Amino acid sequence: MKEYYLNTSNINEWVEVLKKGDRVYLSGTIYTARDAAHKKIVALLKENKQLPFELQNSIIYYAGPTPAKNNLAIGSIGPTTSSRMDVFTPLLLKNGLKAMIGKGGRSEEVVNSIVKEKAVYFAAVGGAGALYSGAVTECEVIAFEELGCESVKRLTIKDFPLTVAIDSFGNSLFER
Repeated sequence: MKEYYLNTSNINEWVEVLKKGDRVYLSGTIYTARDAAHKKIVALLKENKQLPFELQNSIIYYAGPTPAKNNLAIGSIGPTTSSRMDVFTPLLLKNGLKAMIGKGGRSEEVVNSIVKEKAVYFAAVGGAGALYSGAVTECEVIAFEELGCESVKRLTIKDFPLTVAIDSFGNSLFER
C-alpha cells in the first residue's frame, strides 16, 4: 500500500495507478450528491438535458453535509452508504464519472462498471464528518437547492483523506 497526494485536475494520470488499500490525500474540486440528486441527474441524462456540472472526469462524494459553523466552509460532511447509489452509478460512469467517495461495499454491477470505465471508488470513514469538514475550503450549492443538505454542491478540498476501496482493476477491500 502506498500513499499519494493527488489533485482532481489530473485524474486521468493517476486513476489507473491506484491500488486497493492505497491512502490518498485529495485536493481540488469534487461534487456532493446523494440519492435524490442522483435520481434528478439521471433523469437529466436520459432527457439529454444539461447537467449541473460536467460529469466527464468528475468525482462525486456521497454526502449530505450540515450547515457551516465556526468559520468553516461547511459543517460535518461524513459519507453516506454508497450502495444506495448503485442503481444510478453505471450510467454515470458510462457518461464520464471517474471516481466516487462513500462508505461500504458496491454491487457486482458497479464493480464491473468501475473496471470497464477505468474509474475508482474511495472509502471515507463513517463518523469522521467533523474531521472532513476541515479539509473543505470552499462550498457552493450548484443544483437542486430544494433538496436542502442533499443539494448538489461543488466543494474545493485540500488533502482530503481517503482510502482506495475499489481500484480500476476491480480489486476491492470488501472482498473476503
